[in-house]
Amino acid sequence: MVEIRMHGRGGQGAVVACKILASALFKEGKFAQSFPAFGVERRGAPVQAFIRVDDKPINLRTQIYEPDLLVVLDPTLLKTVDVTSGLKPGGKILINSAFPPSEFNLPDKFVVRTIDASKIAMEHRLGSRSQPIVNTAILGAFSRFTKLVKIGPILEAIKESVPVKPDANAAAALEAFEKFVE
Repeated sequence: MVEIRMHGRGGQGAVVACKILASALFKEGKFAQSFPAFGVERRGAPVQAFIRVDDKPINLRTQIYEPDLLVVLDPTLLKTVDVTSGLKPGGKILINSAFPPSEFNLPDKFVVRTIDASKIAMEHRLGSRSQPIVNTAILGAFSRFTKLVKIGPILEAIKESVPVKPDANAAAALEAFEKFVE
């Protein structure tokens, strides 16, 4: 079983991203489970969302405390939240940032990569300049980084799940997939 924890802020689309990712994984014949954890439910407040994926049915129904993978939609969370808490050694971290991974001073026991999903989202007019909605762009980079799910099912799930600008969201995911540097 692979467990993923996504950190974001209210309004960035972390919960929707997890639903889209679970749908894409299901399309590939895997079993997937996605669910959110809310603290203060307001725009800009820290939010966590979770995904489990396996080749067999998943019966576990608890929060994810020791993830294999982390996705960080807002890099400022690294200063206020211990996002690496419980991350397994060798765990992968994908951060939405224009800065290189070395800027975050994370322990060497993790594999850290960045993608400027905010820039990609703004180019596709997803959200606003001050609040870009980065969830679909980050999923494209996630596909390339983790190899856990192919980009095709992600694009299909985006077009089926996103009610506003589905084509622009799919294009953002594809661009992030193509621009991601391993």
